[in-house]
Amino acid sequence: MPGTYTYPGIYVEEVPSGVRTIIGVSTAETAFIDFFSRGPVDQAVRITSFGDFERQFGGLDTRSEASYGIQQYFLNGGQVAWVVRVPVGDPEPADLALEGGSPLQATLAVAASSPGTWGDRLEVAVIEGGSAGQFDLFVREVLRSDGRVQVLAAETHRNLTMRRGDRSYAVDVVNGASALVQLTDVGIGDLPVAAPANASGGADDEDFQALSGGTDGSAFDDAGALSDGSGMREALLGDEAAKTGMFALDRIEPFIFNLLCLPAAASLDGTNAAAVFSAAETYCAGRRAFLIVDIPPTSVTTAPAMITWMGDNDGLRHQNAAVYFPRLTIPDTLNDGRLRNVGASGTLAGVYARTDANRGVWKAPAGTDAALRNARLAITLSDPENGSLNPLGINVLRNFPIFGNVSWGARTLQGADQQASEWKYIPVRRTALFIEESLFQGLKWVVFEPNDEPLWAQIRLNVGAFMHSLFRQAAFQGKTPSEAYFVKCDKETTTQADIDRGVVNILVGFAPLKPAEFVVIKIQQIAGQLET
Repeated sequence: MPGTYTYPGIYVEEVPSGVRTIIGVSTAETAFIDFFSRGPVDQAVRITSFGDFERQFGGLDTRSEASYGIQQYFLNGGQVAWVVRVPVGDPEPADLALEGGSPLQATLAVAASSPGTWGDRLEVAVIEGGSAGQFDLFVREVLRSDGRVQVLAAETHRNLTMRRGDRSYAVDVVNGASALVQLTDVGIGDLPVAAPANASGGADDEDFQALSGGTDGSAFDDAGALSDGSGMREALLGDEAAKTGMFALDRIEPFIFNLLCLPAAASLDGTNAAAVFSAAETYCAGRRAFLIVDIPPTSVTTAPAMITWMGDNDGLRHQNAAVYFPRLTIPDTLNDGRLRNVGASGTLAGVYARTDANRGVWKAPAGTDAALRNARLAITLSDPENGSLNPLGINVLRNFPIFGNVSWGARTLQGADQQASEWKYIPVRRTALFIEESLFQGLKWVVFEPNDEPLWAQIRLNVGAFMHSLFRQAAFQGKTPSEAYFVKCDKETTTQADIDRGVVNILVGFAPLKPAEFVVIKIQQIAGQLET
């Protein structure tokens, strides 16, 4: 509003420019959902390195396909991952009851911070605190071997009390700070039995008591193989209302994920695997994300078998998904470096991330620079075999002299030639998802603004600036902005009937870059010319 002018002179007023910068969202934050040996259950945890994964979820586990996928993701250029641990077969946390009072009775229940047999490595010691009625709680995770104790992690919580409401109340303090245990007050509130403190104010080995009873669930047999496929399917699918399984990713807002990998689903039988991948495609479509589908480990080992598998799973053809053949083998540090057969999704997600960072999401994650690090091909394919798979929308992984193992396909699962889909290519689809999500996030300010030409002009200005920034990065076809993109928001896109309904329509178009999938070199012989 204009100010009140009362004296002759100069008045300075700031006039809003109408510029609201739209920032491009991430393109390769990858979600992995699977069984892991430890970590929070049905919660999406953001990690930025494999070291993070080892600390929070226990690292590699022979029963967890995704643990190897996450390792491959970071080795191949991934930067951010969202990890969801699902409870398969009702795992239980290790626990211990500390006693107090007279006569002795359970006073404080100590439980591992998450289910799993890992909790059986936890030990706690309770010693006298600095003042009467206070105690110190020592927690450690140990590995015992050949009579020796290796401390893997340790925590100390000092001067705790059992007085509810006290700022040093043990349950509140420990549960808010500990990464190893959680406490429950189950008794009369007396101080648990305390051992004398040693000279350094710490705890000696004999002061520690071990937790026990942790289980990884009943879904695995004695050899570590998955014995309950339906249990894994239900764990991966989860429940939308309870935000479990894949729906745990709904809780990461305002963050987003862009890629989804479900390596464990490939090991399920055909019906269960199809159910999981189909639900995952629907979930990704609703969140502008992209799914990388893994193929079965044993039944799909040749090009003809892959063609048969694709025919049996035509229901999985989706514009927000891609599949790769063959599977990969990687060195397994848990098995003396012997090769382990793994799905390609984690490796390819890393390649996607590396390509996005180096070239942009509009560059196909394929070609001689799309090397598969730390991975070999389960089988080597020839050009004719490649030629039988590519027209069906199956991306092939190849080995070439000098270049090594590379991704040699860039089609979505709607990329079969017969479908003639406008979303045939992965970079085209992912560029569209990137633009959609960026505009979705960057135009929230428009809601409830007066729906008329001043608003439309602001929308054209801001969306146009965002699209032009992509044009300058060579994200589109065309030599000029008018050839590369357009933004339309005016009385033609938004009629009076739309205005009456509270609707503003914004039309954004772009000319996508499509990969040079087939390079044709024509050679012609010419006759020598006679000198004259």
